[in-house]
Amino acid sequence: MEKTNLDLIKAMNWRYATKRMNGIKVPPEKVDRILEATRLSPSSFGLQPYTILVIEDHELRKKIQPAAYNQPQIAEASHLLVFAVWENITTEKVSEFISHVAEMRGIPADTLKDYQTAIESKVIGNPPEATFNWAARQAYLALGTAVVAAAVEEVDATPMEGFDPHAVDTVLHLKAKGLRSVALLTLGYRDTENDSLVRAKKVRREKEKLFVTLP
Repeated sequence: MEKTNLDLIKAMNWRYATKRMNGIKVPPEKVDRILEATRLSPSSFGLQPYTILVIEDHELRKKIQPAAYNQPQIAEASHLLVFAVWENITTEKVSEFISHVAEMRGIPADTLKDYQTAIESKVIGNPPEATFNWAARQAYLALGTAVVAAAVEEVDATPMEGFDPHAVDTVLHLKAKGLRSVALLTLGYRDTENDSLVRAKKVRREKEKLFVTLP
């Protein structure tokens, strides 16, 4: 366990928000492990009210690039992940989730009625924007997991909020799918010749200021 922790800290010190990528493809097995770690990310109730679009096609990423203010990583990356939340969380979707839980755990769905009621009281019937913001926070948990998983795989990853969600949704026809994009993540490898941050010292708040230990 200690070795794993040390490896994780090393990986997190190694990573940074890469500004330029070199176009080299990430091996499929690495992408698969990053995606599997992301799939296992926590979310409230375990509902995971989002879909993650995995885009490798270069021409499609080029179409998205203007919507991300022409950030070069979109085109230079190996893959682009688009985190898109469900526009509407319906009783049907909650029921589908409950059925999946019951099937995976080998229990009758009827035994999860209270659980289903708790979920529905949280996500159904509230103002749409409040539900959207709640779902977006769940997607950000997955985004954080993906960033860490990429670092462990020594794959560069750049999380992005700097994009026009409506424009991205239009390019990807997300409205028809009942989805709204909230974050992007590029996966690839740093361009050591053109990325100005490649040798920059990592800067974070001192632990004494970031963490407050209560008595």
